[in-house]
Amino acid sequence: MTELPGGLTNHNYRVRTATADVVVRVSPPGTDLLAVDREVEHHNSVAAAAAGVGAPVIDYLPGRGVLVVGFLTARTYSEDDVAANLPRIAAALRRLHAGPPFVGRLDMFALQRRYLALAHERGMRMPSGYDSLAPVVARAEAALAAYPEPLVPCHNDLLAANFLDDGQDVRIIDYEYSGLNEPAFELGNIAQESGLSDAALVGLVEAYYPHADARLLARARTWRAISGYGWTLWGVIQHHVSGIDADFWGWATHKYDTAATLLRDSAFVDTLSVAAAAPAPTPRAPA
Repeated sequence: MTELPGGLTNHNYRVRTATADVVVRVSPPGTDLLAVDREVEHHNSVAAAAAGVGAPVIDYLPGRGVLVVGFLTARTYSEDDVAANLPRIAAALRRLHAGPPFVGRLDMFALQRRYLALAHERGMRMPSGYDSLAPVVARAEAALAAYPEPLVPCHNDLLAANFLDDGQDVRIIDYEYSGLNEPAFELGNIAQESGLSDAALVGLVEAYYPHADARLLARARTWRAISGYGWTLWGVIQHHVSGIDADFWGWATHKYDTAATLLRDSAFVDTLSVAAAAPAPTPRAPA
């Protein structure tokens, strides 16, 4: 048995026997503070595997935080790999989003409010100026609610290390925060997690949508900022409660600084106006 590196919430162990090669994910107590629902995670992991995107689910121990999945012989992506493989990532997302239905719903605005209430209740240290951005975040919530996209099965936490490349396809692992969401959130969150340039985000949006337009790009840009603002508080909470040896405070402040720069940019108001527009009619195929 070998412990795998990189886990920011759980401990992951590769276990090899004469007949199996699996990863055993063991979750510590307290992940409910982060709004992780293990039953939802298990259901959606099975669905993602059926879509041909996730790892096969071998076993699950309810109430113990133990999930066993097949080991995928594949290369883990870095942020540079994400930027270099946007069309292949878009193809994997389309398979996931069109696959068997997920349960649960990730609403980043609701999750951010839940995290914020917990942080204030426990007197957790916050990045300077965090609450001052609440008005522009409220404007973003209203803009995105005007004409939302249909909800699809989404991963919602696509940092680079959750992409694996088996040489043929891009696979996606770790469905702790999975649930129904709009595709633009997934795209914007990828850009936020891997520090993609705006040009790269444009490329990802165009690779994903058959009929990409300014509105869909604006929604992805908005979600890029909002996901960073929300996930900042994940790092704040982990800084105070996690037993894992990681610089969660540094992680949180980096997320916040990046999100704050986007939210304070004078062009963000224009982005919200475009994001709130009604969708254009879908082009008809020639008769």
